Amino acid sequence: MQTTVNFYVTETAAEEIKKIAEQENIENPILRVRVVPGGCSGFQYAMGFDETINDNDQVIELANGVKVAIDEFSAPYINGATLDYVKDFMGGGFTIKNPNAMNSCGCGNSFSC
Repeated sequence: MQTTVNFYVTETAAEEIKKIAEQENIENPILRVRVVPGGCSGFQYAMGFDETINDNDQVIELANGVKVAIDEFSAPYINGATLDYVKDFMGGGFTIKNPNAMNSCGCGNSFSC
């Protein structure tokens, strides 16, 4: 039985996802958020636009029309996490605040559970 994932996207992140999709001429954006083995702490996040939703994906529909797809493997690792977009003097970027991450590397790109 598949566990329902609680994954949150801030309004700022949702707006940035929509803006990027429009710049890339993606009409029905599906942002795939995944956890993949790798990085110096064991796992790392991967995000990108996808064209399909798989049978075992969990889909979160954002108010602005963007869909977020999370695969069955990734769901337990990012359950309760929040995707945000942060701007600072160096530019901007997406960040994931993950309550399941027990350790993360110094660069913040990988984590362990």
